[in-house]
Amino acid sequence: MQSENNMKNLFPKSMSKRNWVYTFVTLTVFVLVIGFLFQEGMKKTVALTLNGEEQLVRTNAATVEDIFAEMDMDLHSEDYLYPSGDTEIYHDMTVRWRPAKQVSFDLGGETLEMMTNARTVGEFLRREQLEVSDEDKLSHALNESIEEDMTISLEKAFAWTLVNGTDKEEVWSTSITVADFLKQHEIELDQDDRVEPSEDTMLTEGATVKIVHVDKVTDVVEETKDFSVEQKDDNTLAQGTEKVVQEGEEGLIEKTYEVVKENGKEVSRDLKEEKVVKESKNKVVAVGTKKPVVASVPRETTTKTAASSSSATASSQPVQTASSSAPTGREMTMSSTAYTASCTGCSGITATGINLLANPGMKVIAVDPSVIPLGSRVYVEGYGYAIAGDTGGAIKGNKIDIFIPDRASALAWGSRTVKVTVMP
Repeated sequence: MQSENNMKNLFPKSMSKRNWVYTFVTLTVFVLVIGFLFQEGMKKTVALTLNGEEQLVRTNAATVEDIFAEMDMDLHSEDYLYPSGDTEIYHDMTVRWRPAKQVSFDLGGETLEMMTNARTVGEFLRREQLEVSDEDKLSHALNESIEEDMTISLEKAFAWTLVNGTDKEEVWSTSITVADFLKQHEIELDQDDRVEPSEDTMLTEGATVKIVHVDKVTDVVEETKDFSVEQKDDNTLAQGTEKVVQEGEEGLIEKTYEVVKENGKEVSRDLKEEKVVKESKNKVVAVGTKKPVVASVPRETTTKTAASSSSATASSQPVQTASSSAPTGREMTMSSTAYTASCTGCSGITATGINLLANPGMKVIAVDPSVIPLGSRVYVEGYGYAIAGDTGGAIKGNKIDIFIPDRASALAWGSRTVKVTVMP
């Protein structure tokens, strides 16, 4: 017992306390090292591609989102992240991240502020489910990269109708003026052409634009000039007769017109010059003024004859007798009709000036003056002596129309062939 106490005395008390502290520290460091080594051994290696830059990280994060939390990086809902943030981490995992960018998108005049992780303009439009045609107006090329605070504008084309002259077609374009459209499609207008509506009009969906091609041409035509009829009194011709002294000839006029055509169709013709190429020649007609001499026409006379018998007294009757002398002259056989002076529209005045209404007892016939000259004394079989003192539209050639005062007798005459003697 004494020996043990002697051994304890060999080590001072201060040395014993120091050893205990050292042992504790050593043990703590050992635990920490073991723990650190254990923790490092439990970490997984992850290949990160951050906005195009690649790096390897070792992490104890449970999910993809935890990795970014460890790196003190904020994720945006529009960022590109693959795989998704709630995916569990595994060894040798590959994670890709691309941050979304702020862009202004103008669609037909309406501007939206948007976040997108699309890499190109074309990819951005596809994600917005917008198709771009050749007629649409896009501010950037489809393969152009998206940049922060970029402004993208898209103006969709619409359909309208273009009537170019006589050709009609459906056209697609954006909201531009008519003049801009013509320039873009290299449609050239001549000086007199016009556009409806005007060139400064903005195109709208369903509109109709008409291009009217105007042509001005000179047209020279020759036209005939009518001749005039000149009448001259002739006292050597019987009244009511005419004779052509000079035949008329048409003249010739050259007219120069300015003709306006729209889309090939004439719309106006303006006379610019008129020139007489050949003068017309008047027709000269001699009009007879010689009044006929009204000859005294013997009137038919009637006599009464009596006959008696021993048993009865005879009645007396009128009998028509001819003049004492037979008519002499040019004889001809002619067809005849009868007329009165009291028809509707009739004046009662013959072509030679005889008033039949005032002289109902006169014997007058209508003749063709080229066959029987007006004023001639005639003898008509069954009618008696008369004057050729009238004409008629239907009296041509060997035909006469005799004047009978009352209508019933004229109808009774009818149409008959008679012998006519024209006296010298």
